Amino acid sequence: MTIHGEKVTGFIGGGEMAAAMIAGMTEKWGLDPTHIYVSDHKEARCRELYDRYRVRAEVGADTFIGQADIVVLAVKPSGAVMAMEEIKGRMKSNAVLVSIVAGLSLAKLAEVFPDHPLVRVMPNTPLAVGEGMSAYALNDRAEQTDMSFVCGLLAAGGRVVKIKEEWMDAVTGLSGSGPAYGFLMIEALADGGVMMGLPRPTATMLAAQTLLGAARMVLTTGEAPAVLKEQVMSPAGTTAAGVQALEERSVRGALIDAVLAATERSKTLGEKT
Repeated sequence: MTIHGEKVTGFIGGGEMAAAMIAGMTEKWGLDPTHIYVSDHKEARCRELYDRYRVRAEVGADTFIGQADIVVLAVKPSGAVMAMEEIKGRMKSNAVLVSIVAGLSLAKLAEVFPDHPLVRVMPNTPLAVGEGMSAYALNDRAEQTDMSFVCGLLAAGGRVVKIKEEWMDAVTGLSGSGPAYGFLMIEALADGGVMMGLPRPTATMLAAQTLLGAARMVLTTGEAPAVLKEQVMSPAGTTAAGVQALEERSVRGALIDAVLAATERSKTLGEKT
């Protein structure tokens, strides 16, 4: 996927997810950072984003909100209402609003921005290293608008999939929160290696690359994870012993429960936003 032409993109909020998206835009696609604006309420964060990416970052959106072609709402759920009020009625008539706020529905966005194409996105932090996962849903106006630029921005940091909005809470519980589950698994696997005598840096590298390789095999081969798992498990071998230990400790059930719990929390956030 490629991005055709340059558009002015403005971020409302300069947190880690916004930074991850900016990294993909500037480092993978090579977009002109002077076409990217960020509004954050902390001056120190604005200076940090400028120093890192050379984007135009400042406190407040006054200088760009009226000229941005794409406006990305990238604030915490608790700050969403205030942020929307700040930019309400001030965007270009044809500006596309992209929200990465967890739990904020298209219907609630439409109450504030009834005349704009709206895109609800659930990205994750590996966007910063080009291995992100972004799922998005569109309102009717966006369905009738060329979304190639928006999809290109998301694809700059990894894979993109269009979904039904009703799936968004489940996506949040799975891929939105999922990197933390992966980090926990890497940490635990490395701990096991250290307990068996490996130096910590070596154990961490072995664990991280092993999970990265396993994930890439699933995505590249298209095989079901269960099939690939069986290909590693020799009868009465080391892998079989390790998988048995995982099953005895209910690791599978714990991961399923993690997705369910995070999904329910996403629903709760949506009700409060």
